[in-house]
Amino acid sequence: MDWWRVKAVVNAVNGSTALGLLLAAAGGSRFRKGPRGLVLAIDYDYRFPVATAFTVGNVVVTRHATPPWESRPALLVHEERHSWQYAVTLGLPMIPLYCAAVAWSYLRGGDLSTHNWFETGAGLADGGYPLVSRRQRRRPGRTA
Repeated sequence: MDWWRVKAVVNAVNGSTALGLLLAAAGGSRFRKGPRGLVLAIDYDYRFPVATAFTVGNVVVTRHATPPWESRPALLVHEERHSWQYAVTLGLPMIPLYCAAVAWSYLRGGDLSTHNWFETGAGLADGGYPLVSRRQRRRPGRTA
């Protein structure tokens, strides 16, 4: 069985892909069909969220006209993992849960990603994030 098809259906039913399409369209994105049921939205006009790319449901969005995953394929792998997280969290609850994870990471490490369980689950290195928190980088001799 192609589990990515199940994920695509779950994200369609839970409303997260519809929200992703709506956000990308509101931001003036152009759409392309991506691998394994993903929808790739490029040329997103808004500056929020501040990220190279972000995912809502099965929609991967970037502000760039030339998608960054063309030169960094691991980034698309990272974003696809987020699409799985939407399926597992049953869709839209992922958004407040992600915000809570960002807050926890900031309180714990001084940055938005290294202690964020969604980003670590999607692969920090694949997403282009540092593997050690800002606070840990300031303390020589400390490890993650």
